[in-house]
Amino acid sequence: MPHLEVELSAGTIEYEDTGGEGPVAVLLHGVAMDGSLWREVVAALAPDVRCVVPTLPLGGHRRPMRPEADLSVLGVARLVAEFLDRLDLTDVTLAMNDWGGAQALIADGRDQRIGRLVITSCEAFENYPPGLPGKNLRLAAKLPGGLNAAFRLLKLAPLRRLPMTWGWMTKRPVDREVMDAWFQPLWTSPEVRRDLRKYALGVPPVNELLHWADALRTFDRPALVAWASEDRVMPPEHGLRLAGLLPRGSLVEIPDSYTLIPQDQPGPLADLIRAFVLGGPETA
Repeated sequence: MPHLEVELSAGTIEYEDTGGEGPVAVLLHGVAMDGSLWREVVAALAPDVRCVVPTLPLGGHRRPMRPEADLSVLGVARLVAEFLDRLDLTDVTLAMNDWGGAQALIADGRDQRIGRLVITSCEAFENYPPGLPGKNLRLAAKLPGGLNAAFRLLKLAPLRRLPMTWGWMTKRPVDREVMDAWFQPLWTSPEVRRDLRKYALGVPPVNELLHWADALRTFDRPALVAWASEDRVMPPEHGLRLAGLLPRGSLVEIPDSYTLIPQDQPGPLADLIRAFVLGGPETA
């Protein structure tokens, strides 16, 4: 897929678009990675589904945002809404993994372009930043030079498999070349590290996080919750709770996977998304 760009209020966002006449799925990734998280899912969905995959300003982005940009959790969620507006995408299937901020779009009243929702193992309820890796990230962001030091350690492949880094994110190691590309902006750009620091320190109080989750009760369109049954960062019971909040929600547990289901189990996840997008209203 060609790399495309769109100018938003916060800066330039890169994205990929498979094109075609099929229904549109917008696929969102998490912290310190880019849209390539979804590469195998995208390959499996084409040509039935038009996949649009932005790289969000969460540390894996190559183009720093403007210094004044709001990159809090809600600020990035609003950028997703702005992205949908600028590309004039409608009746979108919005899918998220790891990053849960897109849930805030519903509470923020910015979900008019979303026709279906796919929530795969991600932040929810009070689990922001999530689990041991998230707490480690937030601590690094609070220390002068902390993010630079933390990510430079990840040049060493064995350190990537520690529970406090990426060891609990995937059951099997991510290809070194892929992960190197995810980390390269953080290794080389102080401005990208600044952007990630804003995000890591931009988590709202717990009562607001719980409000975002509760607002899912107002989402009256089809919703699929696909959760890794062995997840060690995003509690599996969160998947059950989210599906219970969504009026038209259904839950599917995916075995043999940790949080990054598009990496650990891309085939089964692609099959679920295809059936959900192309099938009947509640099909998954």
